[in-house]
Amino acid sequence: MPPARAQKRTIGSSPKQQKQHTKSKIDLDDHDDEDEIESKENSPDSSPSRDETPIIPRQGKKRGAEDHGEFNNEMQKMLECFGADITKTLVNKRKRLEQFTQNSLKASNKKVEEIWKMQQVERGKLHSEYCRQVTTVFNQWEADLEKTKEQEEKLVTLFKQQQKLFQQARVVQSQRLKTIRQLHEQYVKGMEDLGTCHNSQQSTVQTELKKEMTLLQKKILMDTQQQEMANVRKSLQTMLF
Repeated sequence: MPPARAQKRTIGSSPKQQKQHTKSKIDLDDHDDEDEIESKENSPDSSPSRDETPIIPRQGKKRGAEDHGEFNNEMQKMLECFGADITKTLVNKRKRLEQFTQNSLKASNKKVEEIWKMQQVERGKLHSEYCRQVTTVFNQWEADLEKTKEQEEKLVTLFKQQQKLFQQARVVQSQRLKTIRQLHEQYVKGMEDLGTCHNSQQSTVQTELKKEMTLLQKKILMDTQQQEMANVRKSLQTMLF
C-alpha cells in the first residue's frame, strides 16, 4: 500500500486503530524486504560462483527501519497535535459554559429580586391602608364611647333621652362592628388575591426560567458542535496540507 493512501485511511480512525495500522505497515514492509532478499538470493546474478558479500539486503533493511522510524515520528507528531486541539477545545468549551451559566444566574437573580420587591411593596401598601382604616374606625369608636359615658352621667335627669341615645349608640356601634368585619373580610380577600397573583407570577417566572435554560442548553450544544466541526476541519487541513 502506498504511504499517501495509508495516511488518508488513518486520519479518520482512532489512536488504537492507527497504532495497529502502523504495526501492520511495518510488518508488511519487513515482509517485502525479506521477499526482496530472497528474490535477490535466488536470482542468477547472486550465484555462489561470484565472490560478493550479500551487503545489499542489509542496507535495504536498515533503510526500511529508518523509513519506519520517520513514519512513526510523523504519526506521533500527528497524534500530539490532535490531542492538543482536543484539550484546547475542551478548555474553551468549559470557559464558555461557565460564562453562559454566570450570565443566566445573574439575570435570574435580578428578575426574582425585582419581583420580590414589587410583592413586598404591594403587601406593605395593603397593610398600611388596612391599619389606617382600622385606626380611623377605632378612633371613632372611642369617641362614641366617650359620648356614651357623658350621657350616662346625665342618666338620672335625662333617662328617657339617655334611652334614646343608648339605642342610637348601639346602632352606631353595630355599624362600626359591621364596618370592621367588612374591612377584615376585604383584607383577607385582598391577601388571598395577592397570594394567588404572586403564585401565578412565580409559576410564570419558573416557566420562563426553564425556557431560558432550554434555549441556553441548545445554544451551548450548537456552539459546541460548530466548534468541534471547525477544529476537526482545521486538524484535517493541518494533517493533509
